[in-house]
Amino acid sequence: MDHKHSQEKTEGRMIRLKAADGHEFEAWETGSPESTRSIVVVQEIFGLTGHIRDICSDLAQQGFHVLAPALFDRVKPHTVLAYNEAGLKEGLEFRSGISPDLIQQDLEACARKLRQDDGHRPVGIIGFCWGGLIAWLAATRTHHFNAAVGWYGGGIANHCDTAPHCPTQLHFGGEDASIPPGDVQKIRASRPEVEVFLYDQAGHGFGCPERSSFNQDARDLAWSRSVAFLKHHIKRA
Repeated sequence: MDHKHSQEKTEGRMIRLKAADGHEFEAWETGSPESTRSIVVVQEIFGLTGHIRDICSDLAQQGFHVLAPALFDRVKPHTVLAYNEAGLKEGLEFRSGISPDLIQQDLEACARKLRQDDGHRPVGIIGFCWGGLIAWLAATRTHHFNAAVGWYGGGIANHCDTAPHCPTQLHFGGEDASIPPGDVQKIRASRPEVEVFLYDQAGHGFGCPERSSFNQDARDLAWSRSVAFLKHHIKRA
């Protein structure tokens, strides 16, 4: 798929959801609620950027009902940060103020919304950057999802002692300065049941056209693998 995404965007809208602790937050919704496949898209450290919404649109065109929660709503609603050092610094500060357990409550609220008309509807999760780690934690610490995919999620190696509760696929850049090669090796050794792909010429954030590390070939291959994996596992038994 071209990195500019399809010319015909799938229309989306912002909705409000409530987590188990009473926290209300926004989530970007796109795709048909009638779809038999649903998925939660987890943001990077920069918020619900145009890039994340494009991913939601692309997944909707692949037949998914999509929700992307605004995780920064717990500290500063409506936050979308620039893809630069200042944006990264601010995003890291926001992240430090949010408990990982509360993030999982937001994801659970999204899964519940996607299943509101059918409690047995299969729901997947895909996350990028910070969201890659969050998707991994969702797969290992909860039973809300039927499949999980993570792109360049830092810190997964520190949380790979527990096996995922659903089929899981991970993607990393071989030139990612923030995720050492030893981390990828540790994940592979600890979790042989997880599909782990390494893209030798790619750095951190290789899937985002708005970042200098964007790598067209790696992005397209990782995307095709992700969509095929999700379609295979997010289906009726």
